[in-house]
Amino acid sequence: MKEGAFLGKNKKKWEEIEQQTRNLSKVHPDRLSEIFIELCEDLSYARTHYGNSPIAKYLNSLTARIHQTIYKQQSVRFLQIAQFWTKDVPLVMASVRKQMLVAFLIFTISCAIGVVSTLNDKAGEYEFARGILGNNYVEMTLQNIKEGKPMAVYDEKEPVMMFLAIAYNNISVAFTSFVWGGLVSIVGIHAFLLLSIGSAYILFVNGVMVGTFQTLFYKENLLWESASVIWLHGTIEIWSIILAGGAGIVMGNSIFFPKTYSRRESFKRGAEKGGKIMLSLLPFITLAAFIESFVTRYADMHVILKLLIIIGSLVLVMFYFVIYPFVVEKREKIRKQGEQSEYSGVFYQ
Repeated sequence: MKEGAFLGKNKKKWEEIEQQTRNLSKVHPDRLSEIFIELCEDLSYARTHYGNSPIAKYLNSLTARIHQTIYKQQSVRFLQIAQFWTKDVPLVMASVRKQMLVAFLIFTISCAIGVVSTLNDKAGEYEFARGILGNNYVEMTLQNIKEGKPMAVYDEKEPVMMFLAIAYNNISVAFTSFVWGGLVSIVGIHAFLLLSIGSAYILFVNGVMVGTFQTLFYKENLLWESASVIWLHGTIEIWSIILAGGAGIVMGNSIFFPKTYSRRESFKRGAEKGGKIMLSLLPFITLAAFIESFVTRYADMHVILKLLIIIGSLVLVMFYFVIYPFVVEKREKIRKQGEQSEYSGVFYQ
């Protein structure tokens, strides 16, 4: 194709692109990518057939401008993602310590109720455990214990399908616990108190289940064998449920206790905080599901390896959600104090 024909064929398209990209910040990223690909193709053709012609120079200039914008957008997105994990979530966790402590206490107390109640079950009957865990599940567990395979439940299914099912279930439980903190908020002011109670109820139920389940194995003289397997994935899984319940309480309390804000504004802020916590939990919930599906099934692994996984999981969760928020909060306070001092110095000069 002659250069004049190539220009005539594409001139209108390039003019439209110039028109669309005069304000690049208003162009949708997907459309910007399409434009960039089209221009790269035209530029490649022009350089191949027309060398360093004015058309090639024009296309090179236009393509470079769009490429620079895409690169800047990608850099901004990366920085936003990094800030979310290194600053936003830790600061949210630092601001909701009381609610998280309440969630932890609710779960711990309910777990203790499950322990005490199962300890008082009649030997061999497990009436309380059957009521909490379900008769079929208790029967299956007792049968596995009789057969000498107490942890057989973890290696019965194909790992990939098990992973998908567990991840879906755990995410559902976590988000249910969270949503109960604000779903009914639309109903009206008289329902506000029930919102945080909804999240607390789910925490209570899960706590009783954990205490009951672990104590059942204790009564069958399998405490260590069961705990060293269950808590491979349970360490992250249980902490995720507690944190999700705490996020629900944060959202519920934001409506019931708006402080100086309007209820709408308070709910908006509470939902934003809770949403950030829930988003941060997704990788942890997925990791717990992965461990349960692909690692927990190897119940006969060496005890050192089990302890490394359990302790490592605990350190990971405690560091990111408990210790690191203190560090970030302190760093932010120092930064703000420095800015205030600098501003004061400029003001008084």
